[in-house]
Amino acid sequence: MTVRQPRYSKEEFARRGNELYETQVRAALQMPPGSQVEEGNHGRIVAIDIETGACEVADTTIAATDRLYERYPDAQPWVIWIRHRAVYRFGSRSLKQSV
Repeated sequence: MTVRQPRYSKEEFARRGNELYETQVRAALQMPPGSQVEEGNHGRIVAIDIETGACEVADTTIAATDRLYERYPDAQPWVIWIRHRAVYRFGSRSLKQSV
């Protein structure tokens, strides 16, 4: 089992994650503030790797981060709800599922 550790402080995660969301992710999803595309994704989850800028959109945090980890196993994910002010870092540890 891979154990992932955060490599940045909470403040650095927030700074990088928010910056990437505003400058790259929103543009990549063609989501200017209040746009219809953003409106259609309201409440969906974006997981952003704060090191590469790669992102995944899904309906749940687990699905978005799992997809991100599939592409970038060493990702440092920052998770944002589209069109919500609430943001948080979804830790960089393994999400081992119970069997």
